[in-house]
Amino acid sequence: MKSYEEMLKEAIERIPKDVTKESRLEVPPPQTNIQGNRTFITNFTEIAESLRRDLKHLSKYLLKELATPGHVDGNRLILQRKVIRSLIEKKIEDYMNEFVYCKECNRPDTHFEKSKRMIFLKCEACGAKHVLRRI
Repeated sequence: MKSYEEMLKEAIERIPKDVTKESRLEVPPPQTNIQGNRTFITNFTEIAESLRRDLKHLSKYLLKELATPGHVDGNRLILQRKVIRSLIEKKIEDYMNEFVYCKECNRPDTHFEKSKRMIFLKCEACGAKHVLRRI
């Protein structure tokens, strides 16, 4: 007969890796290409879908925060200047902290709710509501 420690070790080894990961929200890192004076984020739709946010909202935020003109073209975001990947990653992280994570329970299970002229961040996990600033 096996000891408790041996059975526990076997049980822990059988747990799938995706169950033990820390964060449920995994955003793919931006894949950027710089050509001339333009920067292309080629996996922009993947990033927006993983955050469960509208392409227009995320692109408007990034364009304003990076202080550059640009537009969405298919699956990619085109920025009209050279922008390094680390700065884009930082701005996406800032977006997540402001527009994705709940201010109360810090979970990513949120969505936007419009009420009259105000936009709220509504948490599906704890039910909290917070007013969002306009971009």
